[in-house]
Amino acid sequence: MVLFTNGSNPLYKLLLYDCGKQRKENNMSKNLIDKINEKQIKKDIPEFRVGYTVNVGCKIIEVKGGKEKERIQNFEGIVISRKGKGATETFTVRKMSSGIGVEKTFPIHSPNIAYIKVVKKGVVRRAKLYFLRNREGQYKIKEGR
Repeated sequence: MVLFTNGSNPLYKLLLYDCGKQRKENNMSKNLIDKINEKQIKKDIPEFRVGYTVNVGCKIIEVKGGKEKERIQNFEGIVISRKGKGATETFTVRKMSSGIGVEKTFPIHSPNIAYIKVVKKGVVRRAKLYFLRNREGQYKIKEGR
């Protein structure tokens, strides 16, 4: 492939025009994606961090005899991680159930989450609390303000 460096060649000018047009289309599509993401973001989410104890209300749809019934199931535990940003942000909650560790990862802005309530504010010095998976027994997290 031969690339012409002088600006007098019409092919070179056409290449420059196409590249500029493509950049404008990419910016327009990014703006469209941002607008769609803004519509999906919930506004009523409380501020919580890793180490907080939260109560998450999940919407569960049960089908019995052809009838759909919706109920809310609570999942209370310690937030061990938060990942992502915008509409794709997720958080992981860990709890002990009958001596067995149970973890669930929730999308923050999911329509299947009815509510998120902060039960207790905990202060930790880590961004992720994955070490709790291997830890036996209770782990004491300092209470925050």
